[in-house]
Amino acid sequence: MSSPPSGGPPRPAAPAGGSAATVDPLPPTAGSPMIPGPRVRRAGRLLPWYPYVRAEQLLRRARALRYPALSSALAAFALAGCGVLILRLVHRQTGTTGLLVGLGLALLPLPFVLGALAWLNQTARVPLRHTLFCLAWGACAATTVAILANGWAGDFLIARQGSVRGETLLADVATPLIEEAAKGAALAMLLLPVRRRLRCHVERTCAVLARRTHLPARRVARVLRPYRRPEFRPRLRPAYFRRPVRTPSRRRARSSPRTLAAGVVLGGVTACGFAFTENALYLGRAFTDDQQDRLDSIGLGAEPSLRDFDSTVHTFVLRGLLSPFAHPLFTALTGLGIAVALTTGRRWAARLAAPVGLLLSMSLHGAWNAAAGEGTRGFLLVYGLLMVPCFAALVCFAVWARTRARTSRHRELPTAAG
Repeated sequence: MSSPPSGGPPRPAAPAGGSAATVDPLPPTAGSPMIPGPRVRRAGRLLPWYPYVRAEQLLRRARALRYPALSSALAAFALAGCGVLILRLVHRQTGTTGLLVGLGLALLPLPFVLGALAWLNQTARVPLRHTLFCLAWGACAATTVAILANGWAGDFLIARQGSVRGETLLADVATPLIEEAAKGAALAMLLLPVRRRLRCHVERTCAVLARRTHLPARRVARVLRPYRRPEFRPRLRPAYFRRPVRTPSRRRARSSPRTLAAGVVLGGVTACGFAFTENALYLGRAFTDDQQDRLDSIGLGAEPSLRDFDSTVHTFVLRGLLSPFAHPLFTALTGLGIAVALTTGRRWAARLAAPVGLLLSMSLHGAWNAAAGEGTRGFLLVYGLLMVPCFAALVCFAVWARTRARTSRHRELPTAAG
């Protein structure tokens, strides 16, 4: 292809304040080959896979979910479906009688745990709809995910590592990761802002697309201008998770006791629902096994006695009396980390608090599961040296948050009156 002649009418110069996208390139010199450049429609081909544009398209389709009634109805429908599924899974392992006995025994420690969390909620002032969502999520959705995922992980580990090592890895590593992630998902969905404003900066977003399309960054910004809609604004966090306003002084903003208490309350309520379903499963399974052993002993001519249900009593004492606050303690660390990450004024704490809280909850859960397989002496050792101090620290935190919030409230009253 031959190049056009160098002569021709002069082109008007671009204004000094104009954008770089309106400046035409200099005409090539005579005899220089003309390389066809990329067309603008190439950017249109890359737009559908671009993550920001894809995210906005999904948000545009889910615009109806902004209405609380519709989103609440969908959440209730999904949790009800998970509840039916988990009820079917538990019934398959325990039977009808075992399911009823397990549900009845699992209800006994529930009022004490919920009562303690309700006392702490007087400081956090978490709305009732949030606590009900977390309770239903832990009892229905989290347990469904945990049962299915633990089954798949157990089959995979046993097939790869053998029976003994696979079961050990499942109880000490895989189960804490799966269960704590399933419980923490409720806190992430409830607390983290889902909708973000889609921004197209020349230095960051448009520069990536410009490198792939070989177009100037400002021209790509002009192409993406229809995708930058102002109505997609960040959703406001709940009142108990508002970021504190920085003062002009040198002191950085810190998380308030109400914020930290809200993270503990939401995490504890989620774990309370999870522990209820898990206790119903284990107690119902133990009762079914004891009932079968009792029938076998009667068939062999032995007299029935209350000692035939030793497994059920042992399971209830272990899970209902000694450790009713175990799961709330684990997930409270996750909620505490998310609360610090959302409200702290320090950048490093905002980045590390949530992962560190989740990692601590998984580690404590794994240590608790490992202690259950070490016999009575190992269990009592871990229970006395690890679980009791952690529970005492959580109680001290609850008392501190309650006292600190009451003190700050009394300080604000004379200021408001004056």
